[in-house]
Amino acid sequence: MTLPFPSPTVPAAGRTEVFLRYLDFFRSTLIEKVMALPQQELRRSRLSSAWTPLELVKHLRYVELRWIEWGFEGRDVGEPWGDRRDGRWHVTPEESRDGLVEALRAQGAHTRAVVEAADLDATGAPGPRWEGAEPPPLERVLFHLVQEYARHVGHLDIVVELVGGPTGE
Repeated sequence: MTLPFPSPTVPAAGRTEVFLRYLDFFRSTLIEKVMALPQQELRRSRLSSAWTPLELVKHLRYVELRWIEWGFEGRDVGEPWGDRRDGRWHVTPEESRDGLVEALRAQGAHTRAVVEAADLDATGAPGPRWEGAEPPPLERVLFHLVQEYARHVGHLDIVVELVGGPTGE
């Protein structure tokens, strides 16, 4: 079940809670839409850009990994671009909807734990994620994650509508 939209009129304890509400909402919405798709649509692209719904799920999991673990925390994550092969998003035949959704949920739980334990003004750890630039504060990282999710959930809305699935937020 999708979380309710994080309306600006609902009081929040602070900016951290606002960011987490939006991330949780968009992640939940993405998962609900992907779970509503028929199996035959999960690895099929309906768009000229050629991405598939499963590739999108994996991509957003890696987006969080790159920005939070590899970037903000400065952790060695092995393969930060593991969602890509030959310049595009990729899933293997062995990767399933359930497995990718569970990985996205786990990544979201990690993001939440990191964000709840840090100050929004805290600066990320120096490292390869920033390509020589100064690491940004956590608030800027979260703003980027929210826009990334919002944009991609909008993309998925179009795909789901094209296959006759549920529309709207």
